[in-house]
Amino acid sequence: MNKNIHPQYFPEAKVKCACGASFQVGSTKEFLEVEICSQCHPFYTGKEKIVDVMGRVERFKKRLAKKRKI
Repeated sequence: MNKNIHPQYFPEAKVKCACGASFQVGSTKEFLEVEICSQCHPFYTGKEKIVDVMGRVERFKKRLAKKRKI
């Protein structure tokens, strides 16, 4: 490896989320600020919602039901 071309690595870099959570990771930056983390992301917290635009989910379910009857 070439010397003096790689960025400095911080094995215990601090990460702070907008929700207030903080944790440590390895990074080339000493401090990181993020908007969303695993503690506040809807997928990981179980608060995920399906956004139904103009009844598309219901129309899909109807078409699927028709195909299964045949």
